[in-house]
Amino acid sequence: MRHLVSVLALLCVASPLAARAEEPMSGAFTANRSCPAFQSIRNQTNPGNVAVASGQHYVLHAGNKPNPTYYRIDIDGAQPVQRWVAVDCGTVNEASDTSAPGAPAAPATPPAARNAGANAAYVFAVSWQAAFCEGLPGKAECQTQSPSRYDATHFTLHGLWPQPRGNAYCGVPQQDVQADKNHQWDQLREPDLSPATRQALQQAMPGTQSYLERHEWAEHGSCFFEKSADAYFAREVALIGQLNTSPVQKLFADNIGKQVQTSDIRAAFDQAFGPGAGDRVHVSCRRFGNRRVITEVDMNLQGLVGDNPSLSSLLANADPTDPGCPWGIVDPVGGSSRW
Repeated sequence: MRHLVSVLALLCVASPLAARAEEPMSGAFTANRSCPAFQSIRNQTNPGNVAVASGQHYVLHAGNKPNPTYYRIDIDGAQPVQRWVAVDCGTVNEASDTSAPGAPAAPATPPAARNAGANAAYVFAVSWQAAFCEGLPGKAECQTQSPSRYDATHFTLHGLWPQPRGNAYCGVPQQDVQADKNHQWDQLREPDLSPATRQALQQAMPGTQSYLERHEWAEHGSCFFEKSADAYFAREVALIGQLNTSPVQKLFADNIGKQVQTSDIRAAFDQAFGPGAGDRVHVSCRRFGNRRVITEVDMNLQGLVGDNPSLSSLLANADPTDPGCPWGIVDPVGGSSRW
């Protein structure tokens, strides 16, 4: 009996230590190959023979110990949802604590929001600014556009739009919704951006001169899984930066004033971001007289738009879309008047 009591006492002491052996983590796990996702590390049980898929993002919860050999992640559709996957099956983008010493901790993102972020679908819309300005020459950003300005030869940000289409104005006061719909964007609240993000956004989105960022944050950014305007816009800037250093941008810059086939645009996406990327691209055009010009390129994206988003992965995860108009002219600054 004395021996049994001693064993029970030892178990009572040991159990808190066992509970603390798991190391809490937060962020995202991105698989770089297919690997089994275990319910139990020790027994290697895997109900449903679930596996992580290369390029997919998963919500991260914990490591199995301080120097982990396995990560605990969420896998939608698995039973149970939380599974263990070996650390060498992918990479981790762990959320960092950037709060000032002594400041109250920021509230944790609810699990439902994290799950939505890991599997969310978006339309990522970029404009060809010269074509936009041909239609709206009175806009402030259009009155100052010149052939030597960055946006004369590079894509510009329109927006990152959480899907489905009606997913808009999340928690936005009704007076702001009405002001936005009335195009009174100067009356909208200014998004809280760091100086670095604001500076980068001013180049990537010339429409900031007409308060476009206020409209985009109110209608679309308010529904972003992470309720931070700085995160929302910084990640958009990162995505368009990848596009603007790709063969897609070169195709447009090399063909200003000329016709480009949508099939060639899609092929450039395949070259830049992997086979099938072009199938996620929709091209929009508009007629000015007898000229049909390319106004916008929209991309279907799906996955976690985290701190270091990969346009290649987000395109690969998304559903295909229709190609849109079959061809259009890459408009020069000033439209046909300069050509």
